[in-house]
Amino acid sequence: MNLDVQTIKKLREETGAGVLEVKQALEKYDGDYEKSKAELMEKGLAKAAKKSERVTRDGSIVSYIHNGAKVGSLVNVACETDFVAKTDDFQKLCREIAMQAATEDYESVEDLLNAEYIRDTSKKIKDLIQETIAKVGENIELKAICRFSVR
Repeated sequence: MNLDVQTIKKLREETGAGVLEVKQALEKYDGDYEKSKAELMEKGLAKAAKKSERVTRDGSIVSYIHNGAKVGSLVNVACETDFVAKTDDFQKLCREIAMQAATEDYESVEDLLNAEYIRDTSKKIKDLIQETIAKVGENIELKAICRFSVR
């Protein structure tokens, strides 16, 4: 089977899997992109679950101010190393969580983790975190949230 380099690259970026794992998944499913992606994400989530007990000592404080400057939020998202804290995947996750935190007055971190993701209601915020853990290979935790509103 001849695999397209662009397909391998795209699947690798979306799942965080290695080139060999991506090739094997595509070969297993005769080039079916969605089935391959589902398998790789499942493997990644299994790896993420194993990392959940690891200590998070680094991370970022990220803010989000909604258009009109009437609502904003701050979130503290932790990871294991400074290296991962600087990655695009981690920073994107932090921005998405901060934006979500501005949408409602969540009582606790746990409430936000269990909230439906505003961009894709089939996912919860904790699912976004798990997906990012699978991609970056480190434990990630939402430590704190704070929402501000002038109303």
